[in-house]
Amino acid sequence: MDYQVSARKYRPGTFDDVIGQSHVVQTLMNAVSTKRIAHAYLFSGTRGVGKTTVARILAKALNCERGPTSRPCDICENCREIAQGNSVDVIEIDGASNTSVDDVREIRENVKFTPFRGQFRVYIIDEVHMLSNSAFNALLKTLEEPPTHVVFIFATTEIHKIPATILSRCQHYNFRRIARTEIIERLRHVAAQDRLTLEERSFAALARASEGSMRDALSLLDQAVAYGGKTISHVDLELLLGAVPQELVQELIRAIMAQDSPAALASLANLLDQGHDLRAFCAEVVEHIRNLLVAAVVPGMVELRSLIETSEDDLNQLSTNAKALTPEQLQELLAIFIQAEDALRFTSHPRFVMETAAVRATRLLRQREGIEVRPIQTASSSNQKPQADPEGRKSGPSTPPALRQGVPAASRPIPKPTPTSRRNMDEGPSISPEPSYSPSTDMATATQTAVPPLAVGPQPTLQWELVQEEVAASFPNIAPFLEAGRLVGMDDGIVTIGFAKQATVARARLEKEENLLVLSKLCERQLGYPIRVRVIELSESHPSGPTMAQVRAAKEQEQRLVLFERAKANPTVKQALEIFGVELAEVRTIAQQEASE
Repeated sequence: MDYQVSARKYRPGTFDDVIGQSHVVQTLMNAVSTKRIAHAYLFSGTRGVGKTTVARILAKALNCERGPTSRPCDICENCREIAQGNSVDVIEIDGASNTSVDDVREIRENVKFTPFRGQFRVYIIDEVHMLSNSAFNALLKTLEEPPTHVVFIFATTEIHKIPATILSRCQHYNFRRIARTEIIERLRHVAAQDRLTLEERSFAALARASEGSMRDALSLLDQAVAYGGKTISHVDLELLLGAVPQELVQELIRAIMAQDSPAALASLANLLDQGHDLRAFCAEVVEHIRNLLVAAVVPGMVELRSLIETSEDDLNQLSTNAKALTPEQLQELLAIFIQAEDALRFTSHPRFVMETAAVRATRLLRQREGIEVRPIQTASSSNQKPQADPEGRKSGPSTPPALRQGVPAASRPIPKPTPTSRRNMDEGPSISPEPSYSPSTDMATATQTAVPPLAVGPQPTLQWELVQEEVAASFPNIAPFLEAGRLVGMDDGIVTIGFAKQATVARARLEKEENLLVLSKLCERQLGYPIRVRVIELSESHPSGPTMAQVRAAKEQEQRLVLFERAKANPTVKQALEIFGVELAEVRTIAQQEASE
């Protein structure tokens, strides 16, 4: 017999052989068994999930010599003709090449003829969404009231293109993507039948690349056999698929867990040298961190197998690695790389975006790490001998990074306030941060936390009003979105801005990498050390409070009232009001008057 591709060779012939569509199969089997057969069916779903296959099996069930039966024999002449595609009672039509009204008129003329061998004439129209509007309209009457011996089965990958008038005349069945575990089991079966040798992780790689399509998975398997023969190595398979090797993903994850920024950048350079796509790599990193997060919060291996579709060895490795990080740290890492994945879609510099995300990820773990705080040596203790650290090296009193660099943090340049800002400095909200530094020296230095500037002098506080004013003056494109949020607070060098659930547009705009960077730089210029800004959605657990815009409006109103009262109390103004017999209506400053003119 001539060679057949695996997708055709192992195509299911009965309902029992269908994989991954139990909700559809069970309904159709019950319908045939109880003789509740509809005159029109519509199968929708992505490519390669079994729509046409189930349509043919349904045609067999209706025209089998034993039938109609929910379990066609698949050996009688009618079943074999349907399987081979040459049955006179089952007409398969390609909707993409038969789109005109004339094609539909031909169908309308032929439906009146009774079946030749079976009990039904079955019309299977694949890619039915390709029919023109005129063709759909010509089919409406026949579809609504066809002869009793006719059954229509439509298949489409784009259900949104089907007119509502057609949908309402059909029983609609939605075919889901096939689970990776089911695809892996099927691939194992095919490999055993064809005596192929593959590594266990190769089945998972094929299933991942197929994206829920059984036909794609079998086609990729055929392609791998054509490339490597009966014995397929995993390296050859990854090269063939163009997939990112999991070793490179693991390399970046190890660098992040080791807080090694140079190693993280080196792993990205290695990735690019091998010609891999950064967008595909970022997606793999996101999936891996998600799996680590699931492994960190799910205690049992049984539950873990149902949530992570991978091999047993990889599952054990994930469980081991997940213990090194907290769920909170993993959520932060996940947010960083999801944000990078979004940015990669639009940027013309994907390498820079990915490198920035990798560096942020390594430094994030440094900032989150619980590190010992050592007191600064004062004048009274200056004669004390330096203590040896656990590694046997002598270490003196801890010194803040700002002092090690020769410039006190409090003396870093702060943006010059405007007259309004200077006047309201004492009245405006301020945040007293407790930053956690990330020394870039060797690991011995990294084991101790730098002491905040408060330990050596007055600790600078973040004047958030100054930040808002600079944003309004220099970045008017994001100012209104920023004011829609609420300043939640600052902790460990992270400024948190919260948005109400309904403020989706403002939150999405502010979450962009470049906008968060602007806010971070403005805060850093005030305080003199790195600050990170994050955006969250406020939940019911957060205390209610006004937005920045509401705070600003309330303060302006308060200032207007104070100005009004001062004006009324002015003797000259009082005398003028008495002379003219009028009342004071509005008070403006000279600057406000000039601005209005």
